[in-house]
Amino acid sequence: QIMRHAANIIAYDRVGIADFSAPSREPRFYMVDLIQGKIETMLVAHGRGSDPEHTGFAQRFSNELGSLATSTGAYLTGQHYVGIHGNAQRLYGLDYTNYNADIRAIVIHSAWYVGQNVIEQQGKIGRSEGCFTFSTDDLPQILAQLGPGRLLYAAQSLA
Repeated sequence: QIMRHAANIIAYDRVGIADFSAPSREPRFYMVDLIQGKIETMLVAHGRGSDPEHTGFAQRFSNELGSLATSTGAYLTGQHYVGIHGNAQRLYGLDYTNYNADIRAIVIHSAWYVGQNVIEQQGKIGRSEGCFTFSTDDLPQILAQLGPGRLLYAAQSLA
C-alpha cells in the first residue's frame, strides 16, 4: 500500500494499520515503526453502521455519507486540530472505498467508550460514527507517532 500511494505519503518511518476482522475487545490497531522494527497494538473502535447490532464485530463497510460505518483502504494522515472530541487528526481517503473521509469527517480522536474498563463491563468497546477512535490514554501516542503525511491503512481482513 505504501508504494501504491507513494506520491501522497511524506513520511515513511511509521504506518498505522487497523485490522477490523478482529473483535473490538482485542487490540487491533498496529503502530508499525518501520525504522526500529517495532510494533505496538491498541484498541480502536469501528463505526455504528459497520456493526448495527453492537456485536463487537465490524460486519459491513461503507464510504457513503450518513452510513456511520467504517471505511477500509489507505488514508493519508493530516493536521492535528482541536474539535468536539478534543485533540484529533484529519484523515484523507486515498482509495475508492474511503475517498469521502474528509467530507464525512472521518478522523482520529479519543472517546470514553474505548478502554479496558469498557471491555470489562460490556465485553467489547463502543462504536464511533466511522472514525478511528482510541482511548484517551492512547491518543497522545497515536498523534505523536502518526503525525501528518503518513499512511494509515484499514482492512476488513489482513489475511
